[in-house]
Amino acid sequence: MSGPSRNNQYQERVLYQGDPWVRVETLPRLLAESWRRVLSAGGVVSVVRTPFQWVMVSPVIEIETGGYLGDVGLYVPQVQLAEALELLGFEPEEAGGETGS
Repeated sequence: MSGPSRNNQYQERVLYQGDPWVRVETLPRLLAESWRRVLSAGGVVSVVRTPFQWVMVSPVIEIETGGYLGDVGLYVPQVQLAEALELLGFEPEEAGGETGS
């Protein structure tokens, strides 16, 4: 699997609820939601950033009824970045130094 993209539509690092979060990838909403399930099963917290809002919980009904399905930013807490990349199958060197401060 290739490493995280460097798409700059969404910031690479953000403060969310007072903590530093790192963008893992920018990808279509449906794919991001499936990655969130993988992360959640592995104990990693994640959040999706649409052009309109932050989304901590994505009810299926929102997706089925035409919620935003374009590209979103998938973020994890900085302290869980290495674990998230491992769960998603990225090699550590593919993180490109994102794990540092």
